[in-house]
Amino acid sequence: MFKLQKTLRPIQTARRIHNSAVEVLRRPAPEETVTASFGKFISGVKSEHLSSVVLHRSKRMVLDSVGVGLIGSTTEVFEMVLQHCKHMYGPDHVSSVYGRRGVKLSPTLAAFVNGVATHSMDFDDTWHPATHPSGAVLPAVLALSDMMPASRKPSGLDFLLAFNVGIEIQGRLMRFSNEARNIPK
Repeated sequence: MFKLQKTLRPIQTARRIHNSAVEVLRRPAPEETVTASFGKFISGVKSEHLSSVVLHRSKRMVLDSVGVGLIGSTTEVFEMVLQHCKHMYGPDHVSSVYGRRGVKLSPTLAAFVNGVATHSMDFDDTWHPATHPSGAVLPAVLALSDMMPASRKPSGLDFLLAFNVGIEIQGRLMRFSNEARNIPK
């Protein structure tokens, strides 16, 4: 009898493992993707998570980026891109363009044109390896803010939250680049 129990234990264990495997095939656990982890982060971050240091630094980044964008709006490359985008179809001309009072483009085109302005001078903030976080994020946040109806415009704190989420996502994406091994800790 003792010998029979010893023989049954591995069989019972194998059945339990098999049944567990069959259950996984029936209802697989959701796989955590990069996109899902970003979505979870974005939906979970709140303005109260931003420390006073982060708020102070991000305000400086926004001011610096706008200043560099305004200088960049005087460059030849900016003017060429602006003229090209003025003739492109954009359904809603609601978003402002750096240095051009009264000129509005679709949010997508305004973000592109303002990004070109910021990058054209190459004085905007930089990470290692070379990326320019504010020059990519701020024009998009500004264009989306312009797009929102007056009754739903973001507060200053909401704006800074969106800006910081964009900066964080860019930093996380940068970690996946081929140059990630060179990023200082």
